[in-house]
Amino acid sequence: MKNSSLEQVLASYSPISLAEMDEVKLLNRVETKFVFKRNDFTDLLSNLAPYYKVVKIDNQLIHNYESLYFDDPNLFLYNEHHRGRPNRFKVRYRRYVDSNLMFFEIKHKRKGRTAKRRVKVTGINDQLGMLEKQLLNESEIPNLDLHPVTANSYKRITLVNKTSIERLTFDIDLAFKQNGKEEKLGDIVIAELKQERITRTSPFFKLARKMQLRPLRVSKYCTGLIQMAAPHALKYNRFKKKLIHINKLSDYGIHMV
Repeated sequence: MKNSSLEQVLASYSPISLAEMDEVKLLNRVETKFVFKRNDFTDLLSNLAPYYKVVKIDNQLIHNYESLYFDDPNLFLYNEHHRGRPNRFKVRYRRYVDSNLMFFEIKHKRKGRTAKRRVKVTGINDQLGMLEKQLLNESEIPNLDLHPVTANSYKRITLVNKTSIERLTFDIDLAFKQNGKEEKLGDIVIAELKQERITRTSPFFKLARKMQLRPLRVSKYCTGLIQMAAPHALKYNRFKKKLIHINKLSDYGIHMV
């Protein structure tokens, strides 16, 4: 599927600006993720147009993102996720490429809910600055020796429900980056439904059920670490079923040894 056809479908949506999105920031939310083949995407988007608006920034409907993730030398944050801890964190810089806005962010998942705190920064560095350290000190995150461990880039489409507080994002053209190496996973779509509480009457939930798409708890951070790791260097057995499912959808695939 080409971006031109994707743009045509998105052009049928009513637009919403960043300022109008303030009512649906959902910095404390429940997230439900889905992964499916890219060639199913255009039809899915066409069916959602009556129920959602698309975020439009500087006349663009598809936006470029870059993230740089931090962890300690023992990958404590990754391993807490792998253990399935109900109280866990992700630490990253995020750059909105098209507007060149940058934030340092902490995502805290606790008992099924995700809270995100962030601070605007002027640059992305390997060493955390005063603003970043202050945000870390204000959070419940353990005192860790954090350093960059992996990065990713992707394009994102953001939809906003017309009648309820709900956002829906679609990430495409996903690529993982580490130490000058890049691995792509560009033939799948990662959808993320963000709600105040899980509401299965959501138009997307209904369409996903009709298309036989099931929720899949997948982390771009963890998947990227696994993809870029040397053979046998990273424990991922608890993620293996998810990775096998992704590999069935993708011609690129995730490296598993």
